[in-house]
Amino acid sequence: MRNIILLAVSLFALLGFALWGVWELWFSVDGEVVMSIHGFIALAAGSVFTLLLGGGLMWLAFYSSKHGYDEREIDPDDEL
Repeated sequence: MRNIILLAVSLFALLGFALWGVWELWFSVDGEVVMSIHGFIALAAGSVFTLLLGGGLMWLAFYSSKHGYDEREIDPDDEL
């Protein structure tokens, strides 16, 4: 249990540092960054949707593998 908590804290810390880095890089570019609140909402929604889609597809891959959907069906009449 302690390892899981340590892993979660480490991953959230890395996520925080990555978000901080993106924030700093975004606003440090030369020139004025012009994006409305609607642009930020669309960017956030697209990012969240992409992460959910990737996570869902990974879950489906692990689920199908664990429950035998990826196994080759063997016909008893076939010769090995």
